[in-house]
Amino acid sequence: MATATEEKTVTLIDGTKIKVRPLKISLLRPFMKKFEDIAKVAEDNEKSMNILMECIQIAMKQYKPELSENKESLEDLLDLPTVYKIVEEASGIKLSDASLLNSLVNN
Repeated sequence: MATATEEKTVTLIDGTKIKVRPLKISLLRPFMKKFEDIAKVAEDNEKSMNILMECIQIAMKQYKPELSENKESLEDLLDLPTVYKIVEEASGIKLSDASLLNSLVNN
């Protein structure tokens, strides 16, 4: 029996509310390809944040396409907890899962 995936609401810094849910496969593929790069730069917070923002830009193509166009403008609307929420909902990857983070760092 199939179940519908529940949308969740995420509020951006400016108060904009967006509905998030798992990404369509057509967006999940480039999202995951980019996300894999985090393991390569795990020791560099700046590079890790850049990769996370690129992932968010990909996700925004589904959630709010006009926000996917300008990374700097998008950064002004997000804080780190919101970035984590979007990544988790988009991909199903729980960033708070210590075993996942350790596996990324140790690969």
